[in-house]
Amino acid sequence: MGGKKKLTLKQIERMQEKKDETQRRGGKSSGSAPEKKTPGITPPDVKSDKVIGEVKKMKAVTPYAVASRFNLRLSVARDMLDELAQRGVIEYVSGSKNLKIYKPHD
Repeated sequence: MGGKKKLTLKQIERMQEKKDETQRRGGKSSGSAPEKKTPGITPPDVKSDKVIGEVKKMKAVTPYAVASRFNLRLSVARDMLDELAQRGVIEYVSGSKNLKIYKPHD
């Protein structure tokens, strides 16, 4: 049968000693992964002149471009673009079900 074999008592003791030693030193254990930084969930204020100015500088406005610029999730960026389109700041140019392309309104 396959699967991981059972460790001997000596192997378990060695692993425990190594773990205790790293904790005494105050260091991180070797098994921990680096901390991930997640993008923000709350969108910036759509009424803000700073946000509108940033969007107007862009040639083609896509959800991915907005998410990258403002460090947002794609779903939040899509909602933000829909709201900007309703306000008349940007206008819909082309797109499909998955991707919408906007341009700044003149």
